[in-house]
Amino acid sequence: MPAFQLAQLNIAHLLEPLDSPRLADFVANLERINQLAEQSPGFVWRLQDEAGDATAMRPFADDVIVNMSVWQDIAALHTFAFRSAHADILRRRREWFARMADAYAVLWWVPANHRPSMEEAAERLASLRAHGPTEFAFTFRDAFPAPAA
Repeated sequence: MPAFQLAQLNIAHLLEPLDSPRLADFVANLERINQLAEQSPGFVWRLQDEAGDATAMRPFADDVIVNMSVWQDIAALHTFAFRSAHADILRRRREWFARMADAYAVLWWVPANHRPSMEEAAERLASLRAHGPTEFAFTFRDAFPAPAA
């Protein structure tokens, strides 16, 4: 098993409340997409509450939802995000979420079996926003390799 795994956080600013008709299709697909993630090669862990998702967790703002997960490597996350049924949902994000001027997704390496906290994830996102991609916080486009074991 590799010494490091890839953590990711992405946030989305809701255009309307989750229980609105506008968000109904997004909400209806949450369980299916979460199950797809869990069944995807390289999936390790995802943030969830008692309801099975993280939509009730609002650490950034009342109208900002979060998604955080850990994967074996960048390739596994990339395949899930852009080459599975998740990509169909991703293409529809403007129906449900506002455009964000700042970075809304961040990647970073964590020791194997580490489960990042929301505070850790927020620090990584803040770093990406302030300093751009670094080994501490990066993006798919400007990725950094896992640290040497």
